[in-house]
Parts: sequence; C-alpha cells; structure tokens
Amino acid sequence: MANPFIPQSLICREAELAKICTLLQADSDFVITGVPGSGRRSLIRSAAKQVSSRCLEIDFLRCHNASQFIRTLADGLTTLFAEPDELAKIQQWSVNQPLTLDETLSSPARLVWPAATGKEWPLFVGLLSLPQYLAEWLDCQVVIVFHNFLHIRSWDRQGKWESHLRHEIQQQSRVSYALVATVAEPWMWASQLPIIHLAPLPDEELRPWISSSMATAGFKFEPDSPALDLFLSYVQGHVKDAVTLAQRIWLDCLAISNLKPPGLIQAHQVHGSMLSLVQDMGVTFEALLLLLPPTQSRVLESLALDPTPSPQASAYIKKHQLSRGGGLQGALNSLEQKGLIYGPQFGYRIALPFLDFWLKQRLQ
Repeated sequence: MANPFIPQSLICREAELAKICTLLQADSDFVITGVPGSGRRSLIRSAAKQVSSRCLEIDFLRCHNASQFIRTLADGLTTLFAEPDELAKIQQWSVNQPLTLDETLSSPARLVWPAATGKEWPLFVGLLSLPQYLAEWLDCQVVIVFHNFLHIRSWDRQGKWESHLRHEIQQQSRVSYALVATVAEPWMWASQLPIIHLAPLPDEELRPWISSSMATAGFKFEPDSPALDLFLSYVQGHVKDAVTLAQRIWLDCLAISNLKPPGLIQAHQVHGSMLSLVQDMGVTFEALLLLLPPTQSRVLESLALDPTPSPQASAYIKKHQLSRGGGLQGALNSLEQKGLIYGPQFGYRIALPFLDFWLKQRLQ
C-alpha cells in the first residue's frame, strides 16, 4: 500500500531551499550537512527542479574502486543527457577522448572503453570535463551531487582523485557541485564553500504537517489527549522517522475495526505503533551495535539512558565508566561522523529517534 505521508513538497525547509536555489543560479558549489533522513537529497532535488538545473547524483558508497566510479559517472551522464541531439554532441566530444559512445539498438546509449586496470585516470579527467562542455552547448546549469564523498578515501589512498575533484569543484563555471555530508570537514570550511546544515525540525513546524497529513488520510489525533505530543516526542524533529511512524500508525488504525469515528488516534495507539515499529528494526539495530567499536557502543548506550550535553564531564564519565580524554572525544566525533549522534550544538543527543527509543527499551 502506498505511503500517503511521503511529502509531496518540502516540510518547513523554505529558507534552505531559497538559499540553495540562489547558489545554483550563481553557479556556486556548496555543502549540505545533516544526519541521514533529514531531507538533504530531497532539498537538492527540489532546488534543482525549481531552477531547471540538470541533476546527477553519485553515491561514493556504491563505488568500491576507481573503475566503478568511472562507470557510475559515465552511465549517469548518458542518462542525464539522453536526447538524440545531446548524444550526438557526446559522440562528437568523444572523438578526442579515450572512449566511444555505443548506441546499439539493444540497449541505451553508453560510453565504453577498453578494460585496462590502472588506466582510469585519463577517463576520469575527460569525463569530468563533459558536463561543462554540454552545459555550455545547451546553455544550462548542471548540479553534480556527491553523496558520501569521504568514502572515496577507501580506495583513493594517495588522495590523487579527491584532490582533482576538489580542484574541479572550484574551477567549473557551469557545473555546481553539491557535497552531501553528515558533518562538514575542515577543508570544506577552508575552501569557503557555503555550508547549509539541516537541523531537526522544531515541534511547532512539524505539528501542522502531521495533523494535515493524518486528516487527508481520514484520521486525526484525539483532542485533549497527549497523542500528538507523544508522536512529536518520539520522532524528535526527524523527517524520515516522522513519515515512517505516521505510516505505521495509519496502517495499524486501518486494521482496527472498532476504531472510534471519525478515526481518532489515541495515545496508546501511537505508543503501540512505535513499539511494533522498533521491534521490527531490532535486528538491524543489534547488528549496528555489534559493528561499532566497544567504546562507541558504550557511549551510545550511555546517551540513550542518560542524555547530557556534557558527556566529557568527570561525573558523567565516572557514572557510566567511560574512557577518559582522547578516547571519549574520539568516540563522540566518530559517532557524529556516522550520523548516530548530534554534536555539541544539539547537546550530544542520539540523532536517530527510533534507535534512541529502541536502546532505552533494551537497556531498561
């Protein structure tokens, strides 16, 4: 069954949307940060659509080596510029490149080249110039979105590819690069790239959306009850989790034959749906804890049981038997980089509401 709570437009991100649209119109590059599920991709896609910019997304997490990155970039470009006249322009460009455009009838057009390990560099340099070449010809703007950019370091051990990409980000005039990250790196600040951070949504901004969405689905939170406030406390301003929990409540309510008209959602139903939802996710969360170093797991559990804006305080360290000094700060930094906790600006709290709820249930 389709999820009626998937937003058809951005939820309360008008200021960020306007800023990104301005950056794209000015051919600027930028960084957008926030935890997974905060709406970073949706925001960029909406901005690109609003300013009629071509948008190409590349996730470095899916590129395990240079060859896979080149293949992903090449396929993305021929998909983005797939009109006959655009492909003809790509064919014309490829004459001076170590690759060709294959336009056989049995498959979509694709850039191809002889397989040769260690020969990817000239392909990489050439393909990076193609978006600028096409944008100038079409008189359009292109935005290339790099997700999980730091993952390039898993195979680019010498930093050669990353350095070239960072250089291109600042050089190309018709191509805007959008780097999607959890936390901005020092080099991003040093490069003076605009950084847009997506903070959790305040309850007063999320409240009208969930009330309106539930009403459209034929339900509403029972007045004069804590049902709506309980929902907001569970999702903690996290957009994706709000959508997921709303869908679960809706499905659970549809399954109740004796639901009070006109589809009133009570607090116990919100709580029951939350319990069943995180129970379904339990195996995933267990695996996550097992993959984390013990120090980080310990910090995560401590913050779930006993939230604090100052986990480095001596009393807190002693109470939860945490490592002192650099070990603790390293664990906090790593958990923030992974998007599992917020940093000091949000009080070092757990960033994923469902994980937070599950940990509390498990530990208590």
